[in-house]
Amino acid sequence: MAGIGIESLHMWAAFAIILGALALFATERLPMEVTSIGVVCALLLVFGVFPVPDGEGGNRLDPTRILEGFANPALITVLALLVVGQGIVRTGLIDHATRILLNLGGGSGAVAMALVLGAAAAFSAFLNNTPVVVMFIPIMQALAGRFRISVSKLMIPLSFAAILGGMTTLVGSSTNLLVSGALVSLGEAPLGFFDFTVPGVILAGIGYFYILLAAPRLLPDRASLVQSLLPGGGKQFIAQLSVSADSHLVGKTAPGGIFADLGDMTVRVVQRDEEAFLPPFEGVAIRPGDVLVVAATRKALTEVLTRDPGLLDPDLGAGTPPEEDDEQRWRSGERVLAEVMVVPASPMIGQTLAQIGFRYKTHCIVLGIQRRSRMIRMQMTDIRLAAGDVLLVQGRAEDVDGLKRDPDVVLIAWSAEMLPKLDHAKRAALIFLAVIGVSASGMMPIVTASLIGAVAMVATGVLNVRQALRAVDARIMTAIGASLAMGVALQESGGASFLAQLAGDALGRSNPALVLSALFLIVAAFTNVISNNACAVLFTPIAVSIAAELHVSPAAFAVAVVFAANCSFASPLGYQTNLLVMGPGHNRFLDFARAGAPLIVLLWAASSLVLPWYYGF
Repeated sequence: MAGIGIESLHMWAAFAIILGALALFATERLPMEVTSIGVVCALLLVFGVFPVPDGEGGNRLDPTRILEGFANPALITVLALLVVGQGIVRTGLIDHATRILLNLGGGSGAVAMALVLGAAAAFSAFLNNTPVVVMFIPIMQALAGRFRISVSKLMIPLSFAAILGGMTTLVGSSTNLLVSGALVSLGEAPLGFFDFTVPGVILAGIGYFYILLAAPRLLPDRASLVQSLLPGGGKQFIAQLSVSADSHLVGKTAPGGIFADLGDMTVRVVQRDEEAFLPPFEGVAIRPGDVLVVAATRKALTEVLTRDPGLLDPDLGAGTPPEEDDEQRWRSGERVLAEVMVVPASPMIGQTLAQIGFRYKTHCIVLGIQRRSRMIRMQMTDIRLAAGDVLLVQGRAEDVDGLKRDPDVVLIAWSAEMLPKLDHAKRAALIFLAVIGVSASGMMPIVTASLIGAVAMVATGVLNVRQALRAVDARIMTAIGASLAMGVALQESGGASFLAQLAGDALGRSNPALVLSALFLIVAAFTNVISNNACAVLFTPIAVSIAAELHVSPAAFAVAVVFAANCSFASPLGYQTNLLVMGPGHNRFLDFARAGAPLIVLLWAASSLVLPWYYGF
């Protein structure tokens, strides 16, 4: 009896720690990283003092077993893919993908979002959904900025779309493969590649329309404050675009007074030699050599720099021609965008940029001037600076940093932002495609491919070591390690088996459709507390035994476990893609329950109808 008592102590201790962790995660009284590490410490302490015997004098929950989650291939894969994804962002490749989606969407935010979520779900049916989400996170961020939608309303639907797509084929999720493997070990036929694609597509389709139409409305706007503090918010800078002979703007007109190819920019003057055209620009077609004076936000100017850096060359032809090495100094390498303010009593006041020689003095170019007092309709190179003017400048990191020592201006430190490294785009794309290709083909494990890809991003100069380390999110690293440790504690203490057996006993002998519906709901609840893989391993034998007692095909109950174990929507701990989107979306723990719980109920109701119909009982 003493042995039974000790085993019960282990189990209930694991339950207590897990419930306490969930409460702390939900209330967010402590930072997520602190809670995660605290949970691991609690497990180490409790099971170090009260070891779980393994029958050979050892401890099944020793520190090595509890901490092995931090060396888990899934965690290492996620962190490595974050670095690879950062390389894609830094080279501006995501901007190209975003523009393609915007063109396909016809300028509609709803259509573009539908395309992105649909593409994420489709890719996840055949690829590991972690790299899929990593690939689409920057696209969703760009779409949120383009259509002024809070990013906190888009990131959770992205994760949900990837999970839904993974429910449709055998290779869509590791959970699916585990269920199939468990069937083989129980003497049953394994699941085929497309065995559950039909019901999976039906459920994924229902879930897709939910995350497209309902989920964004249920999620709070958590990013508005963050976005309001970001540099460049809605401030308008006066800038000028120099149109070359090979520019895509040549020949463009302004029907209704708007040059559609300039996006969010407002053209104030078209300067052609000595002639100036003012709005509404009727009959004006842009020619080579024209200078367009525009009002634009920092974000709009950044997009121009990413797409066509040659358009923003305001000092060209003003003052001494730039030397070739000076030209390369700001066109390539690590480029930084920042804002500086002209201080009172500065000798720059009353002078133009050409008279100051700002570009050659500081090795930084001025892309735009922001002045709140009045609307400016002259070329930027003709504007005489005034105290308080804010200059949007671009230069190398060391040159922008050198502006701190310039007594004539004040560098607004928080405004500094790295620009895409366009000259490394091809190598970043090759590395990314190689990682995805060899992983999808099975030539090497995804953890191996992603680690090699992360190292290659640094070794080839796409990222430096500092940028690669900044891509690693501490919240993700600690939360995944803690969730795996909790799963291990639940399994080794006997808690998981205890709960699974209770579920099996509760279902009993009843109508097969009702039992299958109840099984789905129970597994879906568990998969948001313990890992979905653990659910697959624990509940597949129970599902097979229930099917045998009811004299129905075990495939139906196994597929119910597949779908339910993938319903990791109500908790960020349920699936690693949920953790991936938390940071970029500025989401909180309870946001997942807010949007995910209704989705679980919806899929449960749908599966209760679809699976009995599909399997004929």
